[in-house]
Amino acid sequence: MKTPILASLIIAGSVILGGFFPGYFYYKTSFDMRTVKVKGLAEKDVSANLALWHIRFQAANNMLGQAKTDIEHQEKILKSFLEKAGFTDNEILVQGLSMQDAYADAYRDKNTISARYTLTQTWTVRSAQVDLVNTTHAQIGDLVAQGVNFSTYGNAVSYLFTGLNEIKPIMLKEATHNARQAADEFALNSGAKVGKIKSASQGVFSILPREEIPDQSEQEQIHKKVRVVSTVEYFLE
Repeated sequence: MKTPILASLIIAGSVILGGFFPGYFYYKTSFDMRTVKVKGLAEKDVSANLALWHIRFQAANNMLGQAKTDIEHQEKILKSFLEKAGFTDNEILVQGLSMQDAYADAYRDKNTISARYTLTQTWTVRSAQVDLVNTTHAQIGDLVAQGVNFSTYGNAVSYLFTGLNEIKPIMLKEATHNARQAADEFALNSGAKVGKIKSASQGVFSILPREEIPDQSEQEQIHKKVRVVSTVEYFLE
């Protein structure tokens, strides 16, 4: 009679222990993995430190030689205008001359062509004198009055901020600090304490316009805003 009783006790004990250890393991795992994941935002107002002014102008004529003379005349006007404004030769990049022969287009009716040859010249003003580019660009009406024929979409300025690497460390520090504040607030409300960092992701730095202006992109504005959102996961104690 003792043998069946002993066997029953062993089986019962195994069931109890079998239920205890998995349950204990789950509890320990749940406790050890108590974490909170928060996001920290940092923003900084900056101004563009580089301007790229893309200038395209053209001349059209039935005589190629005359078109070339016209484009050279416009070049002289533009060069004088930029030098008087205060730009140096190192800031003015001549990117090349292109030619289009309207007669080479088999699909065009030659009887409707008013000028066979179109020459297009592209210049770029690349300058750290951002304010000077901005004020000079606003005076392009003077160039038009002097005979410079801008091509379609040929007079655009891009304002760039190139100092991101210099401000990254302080912005990441601020974002992490803000994330910790959020974690502390969560822990306070839940009766826990924030421990060590389990994982962290710095996120992506974004350069945005400081003000949202309709139909104007970030690169068209001098004043900008840099933003980064860091994600940090903390252990809770």
